[in-house]
Amino acid sequence: MKRIQLNYILVGAVALLLALALWPAIPWHTNQNDQLDRILSRGELRISTLNSPLTYYTTQTGAGGLDYELAQRFAAYLGVKLVVTPRRSIDELFDDLDDKRADLVAAGLIYNTERLARFRAGPAYYSVSQQLVYRQGSVRPKNIDALKGRLAVASGSAYISTLKQLKEGKHPDLTWESSSDLSSRELLEQVADGKLAYSIGDSVTIGLLQRIHPQLAVAFDITEEEPVTWYFPRGGNDSLYAAMLDFFSQMMEDGSLARLEEKYLGHVGSFDYVDTRTFLAAIDSTLPALQPLFEKYARQIDWKLLAVIAYQESHWDPTATSPTGVRGLMMLTRATAAGLGVGDRLDSEQSIQGGALYLERLMAKVPDTIPPDERIWFALAAYNMGYGHMLDARRLTKAQQGNPDSWVDVKQRLPMLSQRRYYTQTAYGYARGQEAYNYVENIRRYQASLVGYLEERQKKAAQQAALDAEYAQAYPAVPAAEALAQ
Repeated sequence: MKRIQLNYILVGAVALLLALALWPAIPWHTNQNDQLDRILSRGELRISTLNSPLTYYTTQTGAGGLDYELAQRFAAYLGVKLVVTPRRSIDELFDDLDDKRADLVAAGLIYNTERLARFRAGPAYYSVSQQLVYRQGSVRPKNIDALKGRLAVASGSAYISTLKQLKEGKHPDLTWESSSDLSSRELLEQVADGKLAYSIGDSVTIGLLQRIHPQLAVAFDITEEEPVTWYFPRGGNDSLYAAMLDFFSQMMEDGSLARLEEKYLGHVGSFDYVDTRTFLAAIDSTLPALQPLFEKYARQIDWKLLAVIAYQESHWDPTATSPTGVRGLMMLTRATAAGLGVGDRLDSEQSIQGGALYLERLMAKVPDTIPPDERIWFALAAYNMGYGHMLDARRLTKAQQGNPDSWVDVKQRLPMLSQRRYYTQTAYGYARGQEAYNYVENIRRYQASLVGYLEERQKKAAQQAALDAEYAQAYPAVPAAEALAQ
């Protein structure tokens, strides 16, 4: 009884401390300096962010991004509406906090002690290292003292603090430019294009950008892993920070944070320069002829995802054949093709139609308990190694106290299906689980490359069209008859 009583006292003490921390957030407690109370009173959580595939973006189907989804869930936790204001630069983000146009800056920013004099940092939700980048093919600098050329970073970024520390320490000759016109991403793109010798970025952003700009190369890490956080104004009480702590604690406990990180960061792994360049070249040379077929038969998924599945299978070679007898763009077995009504596996349209239908059937079989945005990864694992083996991976995950409905948990168990100590306990036995793991991860990386590359190409085409229109307006065409008369 003594031990139980002691536990109750401990729980009671923790509850009391939590209540005191969250007291300012209780609706009937009002305070003019209460940040949370102002948010609740207006019914809006206002955030400022940066446009990027990682933090916040908009498409025809809606908005996305890790910071956007986190902020959306935080707004729901508070019971208010989310209002998003995208900005072009980091300086503009903090101007919004100073001018009370935003309650939070949620933009994947690195924790920076220099900002703490004016702002507070929220809980960390992932970590990155700062890396120096150069263009592939040029001389790789081994250290800071070996830099020969322009180094530029975005104004307001944490990279400036890092450079100041380096200069004040062992590198007094270090110089750099601070750009207020170009964002960190745009500076990285300038390095990839050969317009700038060096810049600094965070490891995750660089990893994502390399899928579109493989010329972007990492010279070395400048810092160890550092936390990424939200920022909000100083002043008032701890009500907003307490609510944030509770929110992130719940997200970690129920696995929601891990799932979001898997969705946006899970495929940011090893980078293959040659493979990425080969794929981007194939987008220009081979994809245009096949794109109408992918668009026609991708009914339940985006056509670009169906296209990269085909690339992973056959590298868009309609005559591809494996030693095991699978053939065609979607690499169908003879038996699978017959069951799908595919008469000629080497016919591009029949293969794409059959592969899309087979994937639809697998997605329909995936348990309903799996979240909609993760069902495709389970289906693809089944596409590669068989539906039964995918179920074995889920059972193994559950047996090891993981979540069988979470892809981040299940994918870690896939390689175990080829290990005797595990597959002897499964219903369907041995499977090439590591191959299935690599299969899905490769597809996700190719998808990031294709989506980003097409968006980049579209953006450049729009910029060129605008320049052409501006030129045409400045220099209108002279009619032929008038030109002859002159």
